[in-house]
Amino acid sequence: MNQIVIEKTNQIAKILFEKDLDLWLIFVRETSAAGDPVLPLAYGETGLTWQSALLFTPDCQKIAILGRFEIDTAEKIGAFDHVIPYDEDIKPILLQELQRINPKKIAINYSEDDVLADGLAHGLYLTLKKMLNGTPFNDRLESAEDVISALRGRKTKTEVERITQAVKITLEIFEQTFVDLGTGMSEIEVAEHMQALVEQRGLDYAWPKSNNPAVNTGPNSPVGHNAPTELVIEPGHLVHFDFGVKQDSYCADIQRMVYFLKPDETEPPEPVKKGFDTIVKAIQAAFDVIKPGLRGIDVDNAARSVVTEAGYPEYKYATGHQLGRLAHDGGCLLGPAWARYGKTPFMPVEAGQVYTIEPGLMVPGYGYVGIEEDILVTEDGARFLGPPQTNLVII
Repeated sequence: MNQIVIEKTNQIAKILFEKDLDLWLIFVRETSAAGDPVLPLAYGETGLTWQSALLFTPDCQKIAILGRFEIDTAEKIGAFDHVIPYDEDIKPILLQELQRINPKKIAINYSEDDVLADGLAHGLYLTLKKMLNGTPFNDRLESAEDVISALRGRKTKTEVERITQAVKITLEIFEQTFVDLGTGMSEIEVAEHMQALVEQRGLDYAWPKSNNPAVNTGPNSPVGHNAPTELVIEPGHLVHFDFGVKQDSYCADIQRMVYFLKPDETEPPEPVKKGFDTIVKAIQAAFDVIKPGLRGIDVDNAARSVVTEAGYPEYKYATGHQLGRLAHDGGCLLGPAWARYGKTPFMPVEAGQVYTIEPGLMVPGYGYVGIEEDILVTEDGARFLGPPQTNLVII
């Protein structure tokens, strides 16, 4: 039995009914080489080799058409009502099931804006179209992006528990790291120290180890999706961390800030305090406004305006993204109306979604200030999944 797959596939019928769709068809092959991103939720981590079709309907039918040698595995997942084997050609069985269900609207996995809803490779799409040629179903295909966005976004109780545990462990590693930090340590040394704490716990990384954690010390460190460098921590540096572990297949994604006092300082200088306080206020502004039904762009604007109205340049990334099995988990984005984000900032926030909130700014001469918190959207607002950073760590 796969508890996550059972919970997630039990959500599908309601989603299809909401989206006015008669069938969701997941069509895959050789998933060890080119896996559909939604497959771990709809089938599990076990790969599929031959052409395979997973069919879900709004009246709760859950059907798997698979190569004969994968039938036992599919049945043990415990999520499918019917597991149908084939040997030489999936087409006759697939057409038979389509004729039986007779769907008017068939969702398949392609999307222009959401990479996690774009799992049907173009060649396999052409194969599917050929199979459906001469049937009425060929003209009934449409994007499943709304289905996948809802399925990934509406976290089950088990999913929230797993993310919360990943957040807890990530914060514990941060706390241990702050005890061990010192001037003269390079970004690489700090990162390796944190990675050793991850591996002592037998955990994985929420994104590739090469830049997890990201560590930025002082004003000359390249901020973004970059690997730590040989720059060393010096008095008067802001030190920024972006770090997250993966626990039981679910991720945390958290940023924290430290300031190293100069010998003649008893507290951070005013520019540092202002920059830090501005980001804390921006996070709180987004947290206060977020609720089901609000568009992602509106949440983004709440945080972004705090930063720009304080006199800082606009940060050139989204305020937040969804979090789950991946650090960037698709669907609605808390972002601005920029072309690269497509329609994702205009999608509505939903209860059960988990987001990061991560505005940032540069304090000239001291370094980057970026804080990132993980939150769960509730029916009437949101709650933090771990204690937020509201005070600058001072060493």
